[in-house]
Amino acid sequence: MNKSDFAASIDHTVLGPETTFADVTEVLDEADEYGMNACIPPCYVAEAAEYAPDVTLATVIGFPHGQNTPETKREESVDAWNEGADELDVVINIGRLKAGDDDAVAAELAEIVAAVPVPVKVIIETALLTDDEKHRACAAAEEADAAMVKTSTGFADGGATIEDVELMAEYLPVKASGGVGSYEEAMAMFDVGAVRIGASSGVEIVDGFPEE
Repeated sequence: MNKSDFAASIDHTVLGPETTFADVTEVLDEADEYGMNACIPPCYVAEAAEYAPDVTLATVIGFPHGQNTPETKREESVDAWNEGADELDVVINIGRLKAGDDDAVAAELAEIVAAVPVPVKVIIETALLTDDEKHRACAAAEEADAAMVKTSTGFADGGATIEDVELMAEYLPVKASGGVGSYEEAMAMFDVGAVRIGASSGVEIVDGFPEE
């Protein structure tokens, strides 16, 4: 993997509750300079798409708890796509999964995938799940024809781990998100099956790429 390809596998992220558009433009400028993608709050997608049209733009749906109604998530997804989002990171309904209603989880995701012509990444929030639940969440995402599964929102205790990425990679390509802050940590995730990294420290991660 060369440095350009490596940078293109990083979703440079700003999603905190106090995020301003100034914070977003800083991330967009850095993403544009370094060749990264950007992951931003949905309220700023239209402005961001106009501000940085060359940056691949991801946003989040049902974030951070996943408890919106299926109809709300679907409409939020369509709105985000119409406003310029290139990719959607959707939080599953964790409570439904824990209650054993896997069909409802998969059906909700399938509706979203069918409603938009852009890749859908499914955030399963690994820190809140048992291994069995992680398997079931990934199976639901696979059944729904999602593009990727993603480890974490960053708003629950814990983040991406080697073990979780290995488990999830049995089903779909993995976006490792949560606690990845260096080139070495990113490469450890890629080595076990991740294809994308979500991190607020994208600049530091890319700067760590070894010079030839």
